[in-house]
Amino acid sequence: MNGSTRDRERKKKWSGLSYAAQTFVQLTPSASLATSGFDSERVWGGSDDWEPANAADPGAPYVYQMATRYGGTQVEVIFRRSLDGGATWETDQVFATNAGDPMIEVADDGTIYAMCIVGGGYKLKMARSFDYGVTWTSLDDILGPGQPNWGDRPVLVISPDGQDVYVGFNQGESYVVSSHDGAANWGTPVQTSNNGRSWFHSAGAVAPNGDVYFAAADYGAGYLGSTPINVLRSTDGGVNWTTTVLDTSAEAAPCDYADGCYFGFLGPEVGLAIDVNGLIMVSYNAGDVANQPQKLWVRTSSDGVVWSSRTEISSGIADVNNAFPAMVASRTVAGDFRVVWQDDREDSEVAWNTWVVNTLDGGATWSASELLSDLDAGAPYKGPLGYSFVYGDYYEIAIDGDDVNHIIWGAGTSYTGPGGSWYTRGTPVPEPTAVHQLFAGAMLLAALARQRFRHRLPSRKSPIKGGPGIQ
Repeated sequence: MNGSTRDRERKKKWSGLSYAAQTFVQLTPSASLATSGFDSERVWGGSDDWEPANAADPGAPYVYQMATRYGGTQVEVIFRRSLDGGATWETDQVFATNAGDPMIEVADDGTIYAMCIVGGGYKLKMARSFDYGVTWTSLDDILGPGQPNWGDRPVLVISPDGQDVYVGFNQGESYVVSSHDGAANWGTPVQTSNNGRSWFHSAGAVAPNGDVYFAAADYGAGYLGSTPINVLRSTDGGVNWTTTVLDTSAEAAPCDYADGCYFGFLGPEVGLAIDVNGLIMVSYNAGDVANQPQKLWVRTSSDGVVWSSRTEISSGIADVNNAFPAMVASRTVAGDFRVVWQDDREDSEVAWNTWVVNTLDGGATWSASELLSDLDAGAPYKGPLGYSFVYGDYYEIAIDGDDVNHIIWGAGTSYTGPGGSWYTRGTPVPEPTAVHQLFAGAMLLAALARQRFRHRLPSRKSPIKGGPGIQ
């Protein structure tokens, strides 16, 4: 058993602080003053929420969010839903106690699949809802008796009809477990690596032809040395897997300037999405020089075997830390991909923001990066140039049936926190000309630094939602 894998998540503890009285919760949406086509960001609440996830129903105006909530001796996974496309939200519900790492997906028929890690034994458990989150099945183990009977950092992937369900996870080495009856029954986990390293899955998708993909980075002991960027692929429903190494990154920059942050936290992570024609795209942060800030790259493939050369889509500024990409493809338009990530271009190490770029031609050209974290207030860790630090090393972008993006991320004072989950919704507005605008994006940054388009909030308090639990 590789202990370093469990240690990664065990490092996170409750800070013992609360920003509830100092957090402004905006209950209804308003337009972003920084980015056309998006709402201004809103915070879920004043609770200490970490590593959020969300999903959107492709055929109805339901949007769902989950997060790990710290407070006192209790750690809970919280669930909530919106019935109006993310405009307003119902009362929070407890999905699981002594739990973390939530993941959530929605099938075309509206069935919700939600899972998390439960207990000190790191049990992977899943529940389903057939009535849009009103009631749930029991929260059951997806791993049977024997080895591996625990897992870390799960990534949930489903087919459009919800019948094929895959979970990539690690126990040091990489594993994938599959169900082909809508998560009613599970097969035996398949080990996909055997190199003695710690694998971290971060994204996955099912292609139109049924092939399934996961993206993962594998780290050496103590996060030292180089880190390969990998794509796992199965063409037979998860029975057999092949792994392709797309790139290799040098060691990440240290983050000890943020309280509690450990070496390797800002290391490579990989996003993955597949469009309606089967074009596969990955986005990932990686660096060529050890202990230096990493850039954000994309690659594409039409078959999962042959991949394009890498293209940078980050700001192009050398001393900017780029981290934690997530991405999605349009449900209807081929070649339309949207990528979000977090960086500290506004003020190195102390002012982070969340950005989005999009391509309409499969990555040949890209828009300028656009700001999603547009507020300069609302919580103690928010300021004129951004938020103090990222809060968690993953979050999620979802897309609904109208191709509207729903994005949720973590922001906080430090790795230790407190922090919160912030979200927005919208669709990138096509630019007049489709040109790659890295230089124009850098110029935009300078303009933003001089004259921020941030939406100032009134200095007042708002109550935090709370409610009964699911179980």
